[in-house]
Amino acid sequence: MSDLPTGKVPFTLPSRLLVFSQLRYQQEVLGHPVVQISAGGRFGGPESGRELSEVWGSGMMASEGIGALLRGIREAAGLTREEQAAALLQAAQGGKWFDPENLKRWETEKRLPTPMWHALLAECYGRPAEEIVRAVVVSRRRRRLHRLIGEETREEGSAVDRRKFLGVAAAATGMAGLPDIAEARHGINAGLSTSDGGDLAYLNGAFERHRGGYRGRPPSEALGQMKADLDLLRELLGRPHPASVRKDLARTAAGITGLVAIIQHDRGDQRDAVGWFATAEQAARESGDRHMLAWVLSRHAMVPLNYGAPHAAATMAIRARAEAGRSPSAAGALAAAVTARSLASVGDREGALRAVADARAAASRLDSVQGADTWFGYAPQKHHVHLSQAFTLMGRTREAYVEQESALALTKSPSVMTRALIAVDRAVCVRADGDPATAADLAVSAWLQLPAAYRDGLVRSRVESLCRSLPGRPGSTLRGALTSR
Repeated sequence: MSDLPTGKVPFTLPSRLLVFSQLRYQQEVLGHPVVQISAGGRFGGPESGRELSEVWGSGMMASEGIGALLRGIREAAGLTREEQAAALLQAAQGGKWFDPENLKRWETEKRLPTPMWHALLAECYGRPAEEIVRAVVVSRRRRRLHRLIGEETREEGSAVDRRKFLGVAAAATGMAGLPDIAEARHGINAGLSTSDGGDLAYLNGAFERHRGGYRGRPPSEALGQMKADLDLLRELLGRPHPASVRKDLARTAAGITGLVAIIQHDRGDQRDAVGWFATAEQAARESGDRHMLAWVLSRHAMVPLNYGAPHAAATMAIRARAEAGRSPSAAGALAAAVTARSLASVGDREGALRAVADARAAASRLDSVQGADTWFGYAPQKHHVHLSQAFTLMGRTREAYVEQESALALTKSPSVMTRALIAVDRAVCVRADGDPATAADLAVSAWLQLPAAYRDGLVRSRVESLCRSLPGRPGSTLRGALTSR
């Protein structure tokens, strides 16, 4: 925090205008003192060092809403948004990058900070936590008021009746109002209206962004970066929506919670992964989107498949293929590949080979969207990785090697986990070809090159499975690598 500017900073406030339709109340803020900002981000008068809340009253800035509160403090300190994000918010998170665009959305109130950010904002801006909460509440009420005013204007096409308007204002701002059927109607409208469209659009964008995969990030880091979006999703699901909006939100919820389940699967937290997939399935069913449901089921099937329950995986993959139907889809292709791997795991080679043929046929029919290299697509690289595992489990090493080479040729750096899984498949094939010592060497090399953040969950499960199949010295060598730091 030492790079924050210190010393006295002139702080001026213009007249503020509170506009209630045709009613205008002008409030002057006069005689405000010069304030100073310390390295800790706290404000006070030049003589007494009192905090700004003591000079102006605890509710003065909060009454302006969270956007004005954050922007006013930043501008008083002479900081740009980028400097504020780097000097305060990023430092408070232990150096983790903080997007200045997120700060811009808060200051312009395109989005409101969710509860997980309140304590951090209080610390960084030198304000009491309750003042941050009050400011967010003021902003939320004002947004609701503006929405209701817009509805009133559109419906009646004339000046708003003063009495009705004050009823709306009372409902939005917490002021007492007289009972009136107009107030009841406005309450019903609020219950039927959509939640903030900006939040819904943001969540759709967040789903698109997160489904792009790890992009070099360890699973735990990727999960941490989704936390704020999960909080916003929970908040939006608690609000009333029209049926059509609710369906769209449910689909987005299915996608985001499904991505969380994928990460938990990769981290080796099977129980939590299953729980998140159950949530995703429920949301997908509510959305009525069969392709989303098929995607959730096919991804869910990989949990029992990779952690020792291939029969359960095969059953779930069959359900996924039924939901996907006959039209080309990433979910249908993935379900066929998971079926092949599941049947290969239980020794049904003929069934596995039929499923391989189905997966190849389905993959060949995908368009660029369905075949995109994301968690929601079925890219050629993923296709080869799945078939490598299927042929490896069947002991058809020649075909497995071909799939491994094809997968590596399409694997873009830094796909750390994918490269490690392909290396383990190759080691298993070498073991099946009768060379356990070389298999152990390949696995040890892959393991030691793996960053510590990736040495749990799925990769460890695969390496431990190979280790159990290696006799004597090769097995001891690999076990030693697994237990080393």
